[in-house]
Order: sequence, then structure tokens, then C-alpha cells
Amino acid sequence: MFNGIIFHTGQINFLKKNKKSILIGIKTNLKLKKKDIGSSICCNGVCLTLENIKKGLLYFYISLETIKKTNFANLKVGQKINLEKSIKFGQEISGNFIQGHVDSTAKIKKINFIDKSWVLKLQINEKSLLKHLVAKASVSINGVSLTISSVSKQNFYLNIIPHTLKLTNLKNVKVNDLVNVELDIFGKYIYKYIYA
Repeated sequence: MFNGIIFHTGQINFLKKNKKSILIGIKTNLKLKKKDIGSSICCNGVCLTLENIKKGLLYFYISLETIKKTNFANLKVGQKINLEKSIKFGQEISGNFIQGHVDSTAKIKKINFIDKSWVLKLQINEKSLLKHLVAKASVSINGVSLTISSVSKQNFYLNIIPHTLKLTNLKNVKVNDLVNVELDIFGKYIYKYIYA
């Protein structure tokens, strides 16, 4: 479980793509030791298991199912990745509850600049999930906890403040880029309870 408050990013320094999996090595200042191997790390909103630490890189294995659901098929060497360690019992939750189970991707349709903030217009890949996008509800974008500003028939909108841009890889996104989306866990379960 994570909370989407990002303090660390990493850079992909090693990338090996196979037909049904990907192995990545990330260089970061996030402090992890050999004893942390096997623990869960949120990488761009995806809960991945730390497989190895070797020569200053953190290694993660990405399965075919994860590749299908996320933007990881487009990973490149040199790319920045948002990183978050799992939360501990008693830790302050300043974002929202994030499982690292990405629901879909969304395409960035437009970026507007208002003073030092960015307003992103996004279109979710799976139209059936639009019903879960609610104005002022929480959403995770590349692992970053954000609040939905508004929703239209086809799109949803996010305001990204300067502090978030500074600490995350959202400052690197461009129009037509895909981002990982995890919907609010409570909203999904409430919807399932009422309408299932």
C-alpha cells in the first residue's frame, strides 16, 4: 500500500525487453539495502517487487500482464520513474490509498499553463472506467496522488501544482504520452457494492 506522495525519482539505466517480460535497472537516491530485496516499491504507480540491487541499480521484473495494463511497453533508457516505498503502520497518509494495481492508461490530450501550474486534459484508455472518474475524487497518475478537477463526457482534468512538478516526472510528460492510472479504491468498491 502506498499514498502517492513522491519524494524520489529514478532513472532507467538498464532495460532488457523480452517477448513477454521486461527487466529494468533503476539508478536512484532512494535508500534501499540487500535486506529490502523482495519488498514492494511503487514504480510509476505500479507495485513491483525489488528483485536485486547490483552496482548501484535497483532491478525489477515486469510481467506480461503488467505490460498490457500500463505504459511500461514504452519504457526507454534514461527515462525518469516516480518511486515510493510502501507505507508503514502509523505513517501519516497525506495522499490517498494506492495499491499499485494500475486500472488503465490515459493519453494526455492537452497541457495548459496557468501561472506556474499545469492543467492536464486526459482521455482514459478504457471508456468503461469513465464512470469511476468523479470531480474532486482522488486518482493516481504515474503513482502521484492527485485530485480530479473536472470530468467531461470523454476526458478528465488535473491541476498539477509547481511543488508536484518539481518532485515528480510529471514535468516531463508531453501531449500524446500515456500515463498510468489507478482509480480511487474506495470509489471502485462502493460502485461495485451498489451496482453489482
